[in-house]
Amino acid sequence: MRKALRWLLSLVVLIGTMSAAGATAGAATAAEPTTGTDIKDRILAIPGMSLIEEKPYPGYRFFVLNYTQPVDHRHPDKGSFKQRITLLHKDTNRPTVFFTSGYNVSTTPRRSEPTAIIDGNQVSLEYRFFTPSRPDPANWSKLDIWQAASDQHRVFTALKKIYAKKWLATGGSKGGMTATYFERFYPRDMDGVVAYVAPNDVVNKEDSAYDRFLENVGTKECRDKLNAVQREALVRRAPLEAKYQAAATAEGYTFTTVGSLDKAYEAVVLDYVWAFWQYSLLADCESIPAAATATDQEIYDSIDAISGFSFYTDQGLGTYTPYYYQAGTELGSPDIKQPHLDGLSRYGYQPPRNFVPRDIPMRFKPWVMNDVDKWVRHNAHQMMFVYGENDPWGAEQFRVGHGSRDSHVYVAPGANHGANVDRLVADQKAKATAAILRWAGVAPAAVQQDAANAKPLTKYDAKLDKRDIEREPALRP
Repeated sequence: MRKALRWLLSLVVLIGTMSAAGATAGAATAAEPTTGTDIKDRILAIPGMSLIEEKPYPGYRFFVLNYTQPVDHRHPDKGSFKQRITLLHKDTNRPTVFFTSGYNVSTTPRRSEPTAIIDGNQVSLEYRFFTPSRPDPANWSKLDIWQAASDQHRVFTALKKIYAKKWLATGGSKGGMTATYFERFYPRDMDGVVAYVAPNDVVNKEDSAYDRFLENVGTKECRDKLNAVQREALVRRAPLEAKYQAAATAEGYTFTTVGSLDKAYEAVVLDYVWAFWQYSLLADCESIPAAATATDQEIYDSIDAISGFSFYTDQGLGTYTPYYYQAGTELGSPDIKQPHLDGLSRYGYQPPRNFVPRDIPMRFKPWVMNDVDKWVRHNAHQMMFVYGENDPWGAEQFRVGHGSRDSHVYVAPGANHGANVDRLVADQKAKATAAILRWAGVAPAAVQQDAANAKPLTKYDAKLDKRDIEREPALRP
């Protein structure tokens, strides 16, 4: 589960982009002419905004920026920090998408799926406490979902003066959670929300939904094959840990945070099945070795390729300290049983506390996710949640119920943690696309008359819509 996080930072891009097959439609409008005050000058005139660099991209202006934020939005006089932002500028007369990954921000021009659908601008925000967007000194008590939503609110308020058309919030996985929390705390800011594969762990101590999912996902043949490799990795713990130690020595890896190489090794192995379903497809089961006849190296390589032995080192965990802190204080984290490992597992699924340095205090607040869940079910207005059928994170989804308006939950068949609108069945894809166009105020007349006519307003761009796959820790959204 943790390794899913490694895949994730780029999955925020993966989730937010469109496949070439699905991205058709009219030509995109050209970038706004530089008449009058240049857009860069208008942006930099915002108090607290500064330029890191501008990167060229055909048809757009792309800026990497810093924005000065309060460490504590309740007490803005108690210190500030610089938060990174990127802006993919199309035209101030186009709608804007506010994209969040929930982690670091990519400084390479990329376009989320809603941005491509509506042919809009895109503002992307780095999540607070992910370096370099971390206060110094870091008061970790100021890392919570309300403070992060307030970061977004200030950015939106500042840029809305320039980008006055409609705004949509989006993000994948933890980014989808972030977009949802933003809507919960500031429901008047956005005109719509498109949240991809957003986990919703309402009751952290009750995780049986994940166990049921893993007992039924895919085919029995594939599940048995994965379970056998995972079990064999613990049966052969001694020789495989020797390989791990050799790699750690060669790479300079240390294990102070998690406590030992043995605990790190087991954490990686226990992530294996979850990580496979999170980022692979059923067809990929063919590449899994047969445990009974596989060599030690084949078992080691399969675990490493899917879970990643570098992740639970101090060097791997350091980037994700803010995530694990949030998982252990507000977001919750899955705890799955895996009975096929009985008698072999020494630690079970380790809690987030094990992956955060001990000098950072943590206390879990069980009411936070319950509040968000209730709000979404009863107050969601123009919100869309997209999940993948074979993605473990979809075992606990956001729901829309009585009191919600024009809000939808879709599941892409056979899809993993990279599920998006383009992967929905045809009629749902058209309805979802039409809703996004409508919320952004750019639905053509034909789409307003019949959702079946809905298509993205831009053509597929191989670079801008590239699906980067840089893994993040599994069992991490």
